[in-house]
Amino acid sequence: MGDRLRLAIGVLGNAASLLLYAAPILTFARVIRKKSTEEFSCIPYILALSNCFFYTWYGLPIVSNRWENFPIVTINGFGILLECSFIAIYFWFTSAKKKVKVAATTLGVFAIFIVIAIVSTFIFHDHHHRKVFVGSVGLVASVAMYGSPLVVVKQVILTKSVEFMPFYLSLFSFLSSALWMAYGLLGCDLFLASPNLVGCPLGVLQLILYCKYKKRGVREEPSKWDVESNGDHDKSKQLQRVVDDHGADPKCSS
Repeated sequence: MGDRLRLAIGVLGNAASLLLYAAPILTFARVIRKKSTEEFSCIPYILALSNCFFYTWYGLPIVSNRWENFPIVTINGFGILLECSFIAIYFWFTSAKKKVKVAATTLGVFAIFIVIAIVSTFIFHDHHHRKVFVGSVGLVASVAMYGSPLVVVKQVILTKSVEFMPFYLSLFSFLSSALWMAYGLLGCDLFLASPNLVGCPLGVLQLILYCKYKKRGVREEPSKWDVESNGDHDKSKQLQRVVDDHGADPKCSS
């Protein structure tokens, strides 16, 4: 019964994570349409990519015992494809100066993952020590990924606007964290549960802020999904963005 319940929660966690990972598709549809990354940062996608790398490796039989964490492999494997696509689009449309930073940071993530994979395979010779080693690295990467929305939270508090923090993205973040925390606790796996002890409260905080400031209105409807912005937009840039979007198509929505 316990294994079936854990598997069911893993399937639900996959569904919530799928929605969470796929949410930036609308942001990148805007980037492609405008042929510009504007003020958006690539760091959240690179952090998400590192998280997906480490937990995909964590769930494979090389590290875990057989396929006990198969749901972890499926969703994070899919996350690798999505995040690589997002980073590639960002790289294509960003400025030359930012291209260097994006390439260096992304290659750094690849290099660190390769080192972790080699060390865990050839230095440690049992599943327990491999899980401790890879899980510890994955824990750091996961906490960093869940901590990245704090930039948006700060912006919401300063501007008293939920323009850059859409409800559904916050909801999926909370659901994903809650389900994977339950999945980890049921399997007595603290390396899966612990990061979500950070992600879950952050998801709750985002939902509370959304409920508090939603009545203030969204100043710019087309960018309601663009939550990965660095957050330092002055009023003139916001006004120009509204003019650009609504001038091209009054019904346009990102």
